[in-house]
Amino acid sequence: MAEAVFVLCAVTSLACAVLLLRGYARNRVPLLLWSSLCFVGLAVNNLLLVVDLIIIPGRDLLVLRNLSGLLSLALLVFGLVWDSE
Repeated sequence: MAEAVFVLCAVTSLACAVLLLRGYARNRVPLLLWSSLCFVGLAVNNLLLVVDLIIIPGRDLLVLRNLSGLLSLALLVFGLVWDSE
């Protein structure tokens, strides 16, 4: 059951990223771009979680997962600061 939740989280993150990118393509609002890049990073984070815990359980991808999550949230914070000026 946990595997299904992990896969659904990855699919949801990817769907949010696609919808935000479509919104950015229509309106050219910079915050949509930064938010979509954040969700792409979170989708990568969730995909790494699926690979780490389901596909290759012997490998430890904790560092890569944490790095992708940190990078995606750093992109969002950078976009929020950049857009507020």
